[in-house]
Amino acid sequence: MSNRLTVIGAPSSAGAYGPGQEQTPRALRAAGLIDLLRGHGVDVEDVGDTETIRWRTDRDNLRAMNADLVTQTASSVAVRVRDALAVTGSHVLVVGGDCTVGVGTAAGAAMTPGTVGLVYIDHDADLNTPQSTDEGALDWMGVAHLLGLDGTDAGLAGVGPGAPILGPEQVLLFGQVDPTSFERDVIEDRGIAWVHHDEVRDDPVEAAIGVVKGWAAQFDRVLVHLDVDVVDFADAPLAENTRRNVGLKLETVLAALEVLVAAPNWCGLTVCEVNPDHGEPDGSTLRDLASRLARILAGAAREHSH
Repeated sequence: MSNRLTVIGAPSSAGAYGPGQEQTPRALRAAGLIDLLRGHGVDVEDVGDTETIRWRTDRDNLRAMNADLVTQTASSVAVRVRDALAVTGSHVLVVGGDCTVGVGTAAGAAMTPGTVGLVYIDHDADLNTPQSTDEGALDWMGVAHLLGLDGTDAGLAGVGPGAPILGPEQVLLFGQVDPTSFERDVIEDRGIAWVHHDEVRDDPVEAAIGVVKGWAAQFDRVLVHLDVDVVDFADAPLAENTRRNVGLKLETVLAALEVLVAAPNWCGLTVCEVNPDHGEPDGSTLRDLASRLARILAGAAREHSH
């Protein structure tokens, strides 16, 4: 099997709380991500970026700011993911951007034959809708749009081959702490699988192995979505969200990620919510992330080439 990895940049912060994440694809390339992957022997095809979109205030749509721009990016990502996965044995790395680029990743995978499951690593469940919250940032509403919940934006929820893009049985939440009351009701009503933050914190490898051998094994292909705000900002200042002393250690998250992307049916990873401005000024924070991601993805490539 091929170890081809297609890298897709999605430099958009349109769905975020503010600007910053649109810099990440460029910044991770500058930190050496592509060269590091190739240095580890990965067959990388870097297909470049979707259009760069910086966050802006959308006073005409305060409960779902920049929905049209978010949909534009997700649609562009979906087409590129679809085309990349059409090549037998290929895998994709989508580098965001805000969390909504993951809607595009899932939509693109859903455009290809077979069944798809999504492991959603995030501090938040992202099951809010423009009606359940008044914050207006779509990047904590991504899963709600994947599931096509009532009140979601029709354009974003419709970027896949059909709506909903995924059913609740196709999503597993991994590492979340305390969903809102609205989100918790959705999780319980829809029967969404959930590996709680505490379980991941206590034994990330075992938690991930359980997912790979259990829930994920039912699908032809599995995606992993990594929102870095699952990482404690005090441990690694990477994310848009600066929450301290409540997240997981970076080492913990990456230990779980290493297991998940080594799954035999893994096909793609989305990395999002990195804000390059929040790391060390000498660039060492991003260089460390690029190095760790390259090592993990190279290990996955070796597993999948057997």
